[in-house]
Amino acid sequence: MLKTRAKYHLGQVVKHRKHPFRGVVFDVDAMFANTDEWYEAIPEDARPLKDQPFYHLLAENDQSYYVAYVSEQNLVADYSGQPVDHPDLDDLFGPFQDGQYPLHFQLN
Repeated sequence: MLKTRAKYHLGQVVKHRKHPFRGVVFDVDAMFANTDEWYEAIPEDARPLKDQPFYHLLAENDQSYYVAYVSEQNLVADYSGQPVDHPDLDDLFGPFQDGQYPLHFQLN
């Protein structure tokens, strides 16, 4: 059954359940929309279901900044109140306020 509502929203800070990184949601796919190669590179016992929202994140860890693509089942909200330092945040979002980043533009 296809889940039709995303749990997290644009500008929200989230963190990965298992891996030590966090990021800001900048796009959401209603279900898996990446390549089969990407999906099959994940160990079979850790592969998420495809019929759930997947999130594009401006992500950071202790060593670097990057873009991550993560299934909803592998994310939790980050309520630390700490901003994310990704260098591309200013391209999409306004200053960190009330635990999230407001969009710079209006969506249709």
